[in-house]
Amino acid sequence: MRPKKTRWLGCKPEDRCFRPLHVPRNDIIVTKITLDELEALRLCDGMRLEQQDAAKQMKVHRATISRILISARQKIANALVNQHGIKIEGGCFKVAKGKV
Repeated sequence: MRPKKTRWLGCKPEDRCFRPLHVPRNDIIVTKITLDELEALRLCDGMRLEQQDAAKQMKVHRATISRILISARQKIANALVNQHGIKIEGGCFKVAKGKV
């Protein structure tokens, strides 16, 4: 398997975790979202950029952005519908200078 290409992030990678309030901590199932998935969502859904423009900012191909978005959206939808926690961590990335 080919190694993943480094993705460039424009948001600061901090520890981020979200959980449903009414589910006890010990009972929470955690869905993990990578930082590159978060960045793709931020660019395409949050900033309303076209996938081609988001791909340029992350320095990957447009098809890669499409695959990242499909994965991220599926994970988030599943977590919201099934009342899972969401933890954002990991991935192959570098932070773009001047972006944070």
